[in-house]
Amino acid sequence: MVFLFIEQQGMSSDFIKTFPQYLLPKQLLTMIAGCLAKVKQEKFKNYIIEQFINTYGVNMKEALIENPKEFACFNDFFIRHLKPESRPLADADIVCPVDGCVSEIGSIQEGQLMQAKGKYYSVKELLVCDESTAKQFVNGKFATLYLSPKDYHRVHMPVDAELLSMSYVPGALFSVQPSTARVIPKLFARNERLVIHFQTHLGPMVMVMVGATIVGAIGTSWGGDVNRSHQSKQVVYPKDFKHRLLSQGEEMGYFKLGSTVVLLFAEGDNVQWSADFIAGRSIRMGENMGVSMGLNGTEKRTRTSTELPPLAPEASVSTNSTTSA
Repeated sequence: MVFLFIEQQGMSSDFIKTFPQYLLPKQLLTMIAGCLAKVKQEKFKNYIIEQFINTYGVNMKEALIENPKEFACFNDFFIRHLKPESRPLADADIVCPVDGCVSEIGSIQEGQLMQAKGKYYSVKELLVCDESTAKQFVNGKFATLYLSPKDYHRVHMPVDAELLSMSYVPGALFSVQPSTARVIPKLFARNERLVIHFQTHLGPMVMVMVGATIVGAIGTSWGGDVNRSHQSKQVVYPKDFKHRLLSQGEEMGYFKLGSTVVLLFAEGDNVQWSADFIAGRSIRMGENMGVSMGLNGTEKRTRTSTELPPLAPEASVSTNSTTSA
């Protein structure tokens, strides 16, 4: 199997960087990194935070807490809040939910999303959903947004939305950096992830928060850190998470180390991405990411912050090895 993979991929620089990930004990490394990130011993945590700031050039003037020594541990530093004025919201229908860069963006083609040039994966594989749910997005829009370690790691709402459902999907913990995405097939449908369904004035929307090597935790503003003890089964979260209204720009989650968000909008002409949102572009939370269109695909749709269409049938997920948390 390994030799077949090598033969298929060739010896590109991306492959050389990526292949060792097949050999590393990723779960163990992630567990160790998560434990170290929680250490509150003053000298240790101050040293780690200082080294991280110097290595990645983190701008602490944007942070709500500017003094790195005031953070209780590395995790608190990593998911630091920013001053509100450092990420103003554009006057736009759809705003960028994260800091980072655009890995891929465009239209979903017959249920297939582009991961990288020549590599695709399906909506159904990503969402672990039934045919009726996958069909909603078969020719929709998608954006894959990569958060590197240096970036702000809280995730915000691109539009006003109502939370419908959330599920944790266990999986691998490959790195999600662009070089890995160019090599490992179906990367985002293989890694562990949090799949969150919303209803918006544009129709159904899904935000997929993808885990990666040494990502200490994925969390949401309504549920905190995701319980990763369910390593072998998909988990559908409690019903009291449902039907929460979230406003555009409101925080909805966070990563404790770099990762990826895959954003999906349902099939139709309701969404048009901004022309300057292209693969490889650096992005900041709150920037103009796209416009909502009328049903004829030309007229801009208007709405109030509380205007949402009637709820669609609730998104369902595979019931195989599924339990309630």
